[in-house]
Amino acid sequence: MKNLKSSTKIKSVRLNNYAKKITVEVNDQTYDLPFAKLLSRPTHLNPIIEVFVDPDLGNEAVTYMLKDGKVDSVPVDAFFDYNRSPDYLKKIFLFEMTHAALERIKKTKISKNEICSRLKTSPSQLARLLDPGNSKKTIDKMLELLVVLDVDVQLKCA
Repeated sequence: MKNLKSSTKIKSVRLNNYAKKITVEVNDQTYDLPFAKLLSRPTHLNPIIEVFVDPDLGNEAVTYMLKDGKVDSVPVDAFFDYNRSPDYLKKIFLFEMTHAALERIKKTKISKNEICSRLKTSPSQLARLLDPGNSKKTIDKMLELLVVLDVDVQLKCA
């Protein structure tokens, strides 16, 4: 399983009006998104007439045009979310854990030095754990941090 980079580039996009879906290729994997999930939904009388990987959006989204001239874009994350990509879900989970840690640090009386001591880590490593853009941190280390911060962590499987 390949890691999703923070800026994931779409290699190609295909339109399938018959199956009513858009397919993208990212990291040598394909992800579908049905028309029903699009904000500007095509219809039989107003189909998608053009779809392309959008360079103006850093190749991280596809843009499509309907017959009536309406134009809309779909970020690659919409494809990952719809397909429940494990790497994407991990990225979202880490982001939520980081947000919870940052909120708790604002309210806690524990000093950052004490947090580092209890985690057996350095201040620079703590800063990396608290960086929402850092996708290289592990869920294990984030769980340790949340335990030190006395955050009630619950995993819901639905």
